[in-house]
Amino acid sequence: MKWKKPSLRDIWGALVCVLALWVVASCASMGRPQGGARDETPPVYVRSNPPQGMLNFKGDRVEAFFDENIQLDDAFNKVIVSPTQKIAPVVRSLGRRVTVELRDTLKSNTTYTIDFADAIQDLNEGNVLDGFALDFSTGDSIDTLRLSGIVLEARTLEPAQSMTVGIFREPADTAIATLPFERIARTNQLGQFTVRNLKAGNYAVYAINDINRDNRWDRTEDIAFLGRLVSPSVEAITVTDTIRTDAGTDSTATRPGTAYYPNDLLLTWFNEGYKSQYLKDYKRPERRKVTLEMGAPADSLPEITVVKGPQGRPFSEMAVLQGNATNDTLTYWLHDPELIATDSLMLSVRHLNTDTLERIVWQTDTLRFFWRDKDKKKKKKDEEADTVPKPIELLPLTMTSPHEFNVYQPLRLGTNTPIARVDSAAFHLEQLVDTVWTAVPHSAARADTLNPLMGLVIDFDTGPGQKYRISVDSLGVEDIYGLHNKDFSQEFTVRNLEEYSNLVLNITPDSLPMMVELLSEADNPVRVVPAEKGKAVFRYVNPGTYYARLWIDADSDGRWTTGNIADSIQPEEVYYYPRKLDLKANWDVENSWDIYELPVDAQKPMKIKKNKPKPKKGEQQQYEDEETELDEWGEPVDPTRRNTMMGGSNGNNRYSRNRNNNGFGGNGRLRQTGTFGR
Repeated sequence: MKWKKPSLRDIWGALVCVLALWVVASCASMGRPQGGARDETPPVYVRSNPPQGMLNFKGDRVEAFFDENIQLDDAFNKVIVSPTQKIAPVVRSLGRRVTVELRDTLKSNTTYTIDFADAIQDLNEGNVLDGFALDFSTGDSIDTLRLSGIVLEARTLEPAQSMTVGIFREPADTAIATLPFERIARTNQLGQFTVRNLKAGNYAVYAINDINRDNRWDRTEDIAFLGRLVSPSVEAITVTDTIRTDAGTDSTATRPGTAYYPNDLLLTWFNEGYKSQYLKDYKRPERRKVTLEMGAPADSLPEITVVKGPQGRPFSEMAVLQGNATNDTLTYWLHDPELIATDSLMLSVRHLNTDTLERIVWQTDTLRFFWRDKDKKKKKKDEEADTVPKPIELLPLTMTSPHEFNVYQPLRLGTNTPIARVDSAAFHLEQLVDTVWTAVPHSAARADTLNPLMGLVIDFDTGPGQKYRISVDSLGVEDIYGLHNKDFSQEFTVRNLEEYSNLVLNITPDSLPMMVELLSEADNPVRVVPAEKGKAVFRYVNPGTYYARLWIDADSDGRWTTGNIADSIQPEEVYYYPRKLDLKANWDVENSWDIYELPVDAQKPMKIKKNKPKPKKGEQQQYEDEETELDEWGEPVDPTRRNTMMGGSNGNNRYSRNRNNNGFGGNGRLRQTGTFGR
């Protein structure tokens, strides 16, 4: 066959076919290109309008531009303007730009800061630009000093996220409760903050959970205070940067920088527990029971008088009070038959109440308690009355201790109504010895401190691995309604010592009054013991994974004590053991614990920390290695490569309690890398 030279038409036809095939192939492959390193770089600030540090600004709109598309995370709560404005600004993002519309009049001759905290992220990967802020002045000069630090929850050392940090210049004692802050900042995901653009002078520093967003503290809000005045300063320094080449090697370079101090302030927030006193609720959940719920703890009980019902006797003689330690939840068990039979019971209750001037005064309320029995089925006309006698009502008696009995616990019994009388001779405790039940010495049944009205406790010397039987003769227990128990018997076995683990923590320093808590993996107390001469001993612990926390029991009351603003009392200091404790059956574990070995913000293990930074898109953080220091994104920290946030507090600062510096106590150990400016 002879070759024929293609015509121009044939050539164009072939090109069209190739182009069509290329288009089809492109449309069929819409997936994301594979390969390449994950973008871990946050957006880079390019420019702003007005420029950083502009003087004599008169506008009402501020824009910032970045090198990639960005998004805002919770801008309403995170982005703040300082000094604060009465009308909140409008903050928007579009493409590579962030716009802030100022809707309130700016003060003259004032330096303003727009603090974005950690609200700015890149659009695709969610990399956070932390500590970014813009500043400008409405006058001829701009204030440039700063102070930085961290806010942690006093009881749990959790980072305080999105908490308002504010300052006053040498305020009166009442400023925190009566005046708005002069300048403010917001804590980031790590609890860190930087208050910018300050004048030279002495400042008082506070942090509040500003629920009503009025930039001042209300007594019900969480608060932290530094307890001393600080004077910000600035210092010229040399900064060393580590640069990694494409070949994977590192080199260093130096450049001039600026350090702002103080950059290591530690504030621990607490709540005073203030509540207004009032009658919160009242109910009659059963015919024989009425309840009162008060708004706050009280040191005085209400005075109750019967208005509608049997009269002539004090209410206290017709009811038994089941209260709690703080007298804010009160249950009255009615035992007068006529009082119980009254369907519409009216009581006059004289109780404590907080008036409009926040004074505690007595107030009297008349309360009506209704009870209606459920309708009984109507009998048919020709149905004869039921002649079957009703069974005798008995008092239920149960063993509230677990049947797998722990060696360190007493034997507990309980009823469902208040106990009036106990016959000690009716209680019998026996041990199974060679198939024979043998009597065991034990204490007389006494009221259970955990349930005084309806609980009983019996103490005895437990034999590990032994089987026991508790028996109570009928009529041995009587309640306030005259009901008696029937014959009761329950067997139980004490666990073997080999099933437990013992833990000893040798604490440094050993001269402080300390209470030590063993914590579950949910950061909840499992057991608490005092440290005697620096030694905390936990015996007979169930095998499992635990953590440990202690507090300096300054008032020696065995309870963690919160702070008080009026009296300038800080909450009692808390420290965490920095690693998990794996306790195995039949193991004795003894560890040393220097509570000052690590800075306070690095002590709590990441595995039980609740306020963790949000993971990046497509990532799930794991915190398995408790021995390794992790950065804010859950990655192991390379001490030779530490990044400095733009104009913010350094993400790798560490904060200590220092008696000479911040009034919190401790040895003042601090690892810091400085707070650097632009």
